[in-house]
Formats: sequence, C-alpha cells, structure tokens
Amino acid sequence: MGIRTDWPTFTATLVVLIGICTPLLVMQEQANDFINAAFGVMTSHFGILYLWGGIGAVLLLLWLSFSRFGQVKLGSPDDTPEFTAFSWAGMLFCAGIGSGILYWGVIEWAYYLQSPPMGIEANSDTAAEWAATYGMFHWGITAWAFYGVPAIPLAYLYHVRKQPELKLSAACEGVLGKHAHGPLGKIIDILFMFGLLGGVGTSLGLGTPMVAAGISEVFGIENSFGLSIFVMVLCTAIFGISAYSGLKKGIKVLSDINVWLAIALLVFIVVAGPTLFILKTTTNSLGLMFQNFIQMNFWTDPVTNSGFPEGWTIFYWAWWIAYGPFMGLFVAKISRGRTIRQVINGMLIFGSLGCWAYFGALGNYAMHLELNDILSVTSLLNEQDAPTAIIAVINSLPLSSIVLPLFCVLALIFLATQFDSAAYTMAAVATVELKEDEHPARWQRLFWAFALATLPLSLMFVGGLKALQTAAITLALPQLFITVIMAVSLLRWLHNDERNGVHVYGTPENSVTALQDYETANAGR
Repeated sequence: MGIRTDWPTFTATLVVLIGICTPLLVMQEQANDFINAAFGVMTSHFGILYLWGGIGAVLLLLWLSFSRFGQVKLGSPDDTPEFTAFSWAGMLFCAGIGSGILYWGVIEWAYYLQSPPMGIEANSDTAAEWAATYGMFHWGITAWAFYGVPAIPLAYLYHVRKQPELKLSAACEGVLGKHAHGPLGKIIDILFMFGLLGGVGTSLGLGTPMVAAGISEVFGIENSFGLSIFVMVLCTAIFGISAYSGLKKGIKVLSDINVWLAIALLVFIVVAGPTLFILKTTTNSLGLMFQNFIQMNFWTDPVTNSGFPEGWTIFYWAWWIAYGPFMGLFVAKISRGRTIRQVINGMLIFGSLGCWAYFGALGNYAMHLELNDILSVTSLLNEQDAPTAIIAVINSLPLSSIVLPLFCVLALIFLATQFDSAAYTMAAVATVELKEDEHPARWQRLFWAFALATLPLSLMFVGGLKALQTAAITLALPQLFITVIMAVSLLRWLHNDERNGVHVYGTPENSVTALQDYETANAGR
C-alpha cells in the first residue's frame, strides 16, 4: 500500500488557513484592531506561563541528558546515523532559525539600547552591554530547549517504539491513551498545523521585507509590497523544488550550502570589521548572560510594567513554542541512530553556539557603527524601518558590492531551508503512516510549500510586525499544554520500556538492553 493522506487533518488545516486569511484581507481595519487587542491580552494574562515553560524545558532536557536515559539510542542496535554530524547539525540549525537570525542578529540590539530592560538608562554604556546580551539570551539555551522537548518524545516514539506516525497526537499517547488516535488526537494535530503556520508566518513575514530591501539596494529598484511578493514567490519556488526533492537531495543540500555561506560571512565580518570590539563584546555578553541566566528567565517586571518582558522575552518564547513541535518532528525524522544525549546536546550546544556567533558578529559590528558615529542605525530604524537599517549595516562593510548580494542569497536560502523543512513536516503530519525509510507524498510537500506563504502575506498586508507577533503568541498557547503532555508521555515510556528491556544503549558495537544493564547494576543486592 502506498503513502496515504490523512484527509481529515489535511482538509481541516486547509479550511482553517482559508478561514484566517480571508478576514485578514477583506476586513483589514477590524483585523488590525483585533490583533492589537489580542496581543495585549495574551501577553499580560498568559505570559507567565511561557516563562515557566522555558525554565521547565531547560531543566527537563538537562536531567534527561545527564541521567541514564541519555544513553538510550533512538533506533535499533545496528542503526547508525543517517547523516554526518555536519549535515545533521546544519539541517537542525537552518530549520530552527531561518532568516530570522539575519534579521534580528543585525538589529535587535538597537531596540534594547533605546528601551533597555531592568530600569537601565537608555543609550547608556550599561544599556549597550545589555543590548548586546539580550539577543544572545533570546536565541540561546532556552530557545533550543523549547525545540528539544518535543523532539525527544517524537524521536523516541518513532525510532524506539517503532510507531509509524510522525504526529503530535501519537506522542501524547502515554497520557491520553486511545484518545490520542480519536477526535482529540485530530484536534491536537490540527492545532499543531495551525501553530506552525503562525510560527512560519512570523519568520517569512520578517525575512521577506529584508530580502526585498537588499534586492532594492543591489539593483536600484523601488522597494515596494510588490517586490516583497516577488521575493515570496521566489522563495516559495526554491523551497517548493527542494521539498519536492526530499530530505537527502533537497533539504540536506540546501542546509550544507547555507552553513558554508554563513560561516564565510561571519568570518569575513569578524576579520574585516572591528575584530577586537566584536570579540570583547561577545565575551562580555556571554559572561553577563550566564551570570544572570535565572533572573532573565524569570523577570516579569511586576512593579514598573515597562512591557519589555511581554514585548520581547514572552514573544520569543511563544515563537519557539509554536515552532517547537515542527522542530521536534523534523529532528525526529533525521536523528535515527543517535542517542538522546547526542540529540539534546546537539540542539542546546551547537544550536546556541551558532546563534551566539551570529549575534556576536553581526550585532556587535552594527553596534560598533552606532557607538562610533559611523552609521546611525537607530535613526534608520526609527525614521524608516528595520529592513532598511539592516541593509545599510551590511552595505557599510568592505567589498559591499559582493557582500550585500551574498547576504541576500544567504537570507533567501535560509528562508527556503526553513520552509522546506516546514512543508516536509506538515506533509508528514497529514499522512496516515510513515515508516522510517518512507517520506510524505511529493504532491503534499509541494502543496504545503505554497500554502505556507499565504498566512505571512496576509499578516504583512494587515499589520506588519505586531500582527506577526500576535499570531505567534496566540497560536503557541495550546502548543504549550500539548508539549507538557508529550513530556509526561515520554517519561512514562522511558520507565516502562526500561522495565521491559526495550532500550538500546550506546553504539552497535557495545549496545546492551536496559534490562540487562539493570540486572547487572543490581546483581548481589
């Protein structure tokens, strides 16, 4: 029997997508008012849940990594990793951060410099130090922990329990039982698809205007909404072709190209830019972040109510939560043969290091321009827009005629890789069964590649950044509770399977079952 489409999930998601986009386009003013009101309600009433969810995700993954379960292999005794460590890490990184790292990596510090956290004086030296730090915090360990929590249950279910379903509902079976495969399970899968649309919409809605601004600068053409639509179509075509090609010929190739281009860009900025300032500020930021990690994760600003936690940390945590199940499904698919510890460490360490490198190089180079009166980035940001400021920063680099097109190509491939992965994941969820060596139907991957572009276009047309932020925060709330159910299911499975001797530890050469390991450890007691 061939690959079968899960038509209820497919159809319901499509209906929801049309139901959201139509009012946004037809009733623009009312939609914008609703979006602003929803943002305030979601951040003020439910924001604290996202903060607790972040620290809970970090603690759970650290415990799993250092516990005996960290050595559990995601697969059979003779399974080896399907991809090299470089390609695996590249796909993981590119799928997880997309072009957002180029957007916020360049410009995020400018918002914090003008409106710093914790009562710090705006535009002060202390504000500059914290401005360089907070972006690294928002894209660091907690962010990747939100990705890791769904990834482990899904990978465990798929590769250890051999359940041929890449669905969130199946990963909730440890708590929901048979209900995970009934109407409740369908609702969970539809909510996942819905949340992914919001998370993906935010990324594409931010990255597209930035690429459009770059193309406008390179070719000397007007930067208009029509140009943004052209970039969206171009990006959609690229990741549509890649999604149609599959994992090894599409996503892997795009990711490998992307990683090498990204490394080349970062090295050039560090070498050609203010090298000592970049290295010193990055080092200082890491120190500040680790010293204040707990405070930054729990800071709610209850007295002054500046809005900083709601507008930034809570927005980011919601964004990562909305993306988390997608990353979990994608990481599960590419991680056969690796141990739980390897997957967790790869996400927390390599994912965070990659993001810190971007904020360290791009952000601190841009801040150097501001602090030394070379380019007023904050003025461009306030008087024009973020994409214009970002392109101006890149254009100030030596050899800008080469670097700026490279930056645009890199951003476009980042977008394509991320949405390629998202289209693959949505197609997998809308498939009845998907064995380890199988892939979703090509027509489905191609369909979702184009469908993913509709929501961000609608949101960009209505309300820009605020609309995108609201979509991410609102759609992340149900995902937060689903993620908790998945985590509890995983813990139950791990303990039950350990008692039944299901686990495989280590590599094929020294693998042993959990039951044998347990009996050896307790011999003579």
